[in-house]
Amino acid sequence: MDLQLAGKTAFVSGSTQGIGYAIAEALLREGASVIVNGRDQDRVRAAAAALEAAVPGAVVSGIAADFEQPEEVARLLESLGDLDILANNVGLFELGQFTDLTDDDWQRYVDVNLMSGVRLSRHALPSMLARGWGRIIFVASESGVNVQADMVHYGVTKAGTLALSNGLAKLTRGTEVTVNAILGGPTYSDGVARTVEQLARVQGVPTEVLKGAIIGENRTSLLQRFIEPSEIASLAAYLASPISSATNGAAVRADGGVLTGVL
Repeated sequence: MDLQLAGKTAFVSGSTQGIGYAIAEALLREGASVIVNGRDQDRVRAAAAALEAAVPGAVVSGIAADFEQPEEVARLLESLGDLDILANNVGLFELGQFTDLTDDDWQRYVDVNLMSGVRLSRHALPSMLARGWGRIIFVASESGVNVQADMVHYGVTKAGTLALSNGLAKLTRGTEVTVNAILGGPTYSDGVARTVEQLARVQGVPTEVLKGAIIGENRTSLLQRFIEPSEIASLAAYLASPISSATNGAAVRADGGVLTGVL
């Protein structure tokens, strides 16, 4: 299927690895030009080079910015021109006990997971509305609906992301601009893979055994395996395309059935 993205310009935050990288690759394969983003210039250059190798003829560039650093975010926004597609993907994910987390820890999560989307959307939305077309996509999480006890901080910021996406969609009434969120489930991103590998070493078991055991404990998963980043990216590419024009203000599930008993 032709997603009609040729000639579109996209920015994907947090796209040097994991879901963000997969989204960038999916958009490039559909003919969009993509601006990737990571915390430092070396990571951005490496991701851009890998994408160019993976997608011959791809038009890919990059801007380094750490969303924990306000001055770097300001420079990023000054560098970005008009966008057709904004994929708000950057985010932090760590387990943590609620009583152990400080105000600074909470502020860090709010700045990266929530305020990144606020700041980028505030930049992109006005020009999209003025030009009459645009797509804003938030990579949220099932944890924003079913908040886990060992990552309340993460779930709260993802719930905020869902609220932000829903509210922004209401500003697009009567236009061809859409704002949607993806409710992802347990995804085997680079960060999750590193965590599983570390735990496997500590426990002295093969990584694949521990990987299977972890997802096997999730009795609510209908998929019964980790989701691949490319599976989230396929949905993002659809939501970025003109053919998704009737989907607006939605939280679209790619959760592997985790939320079946919740929604």
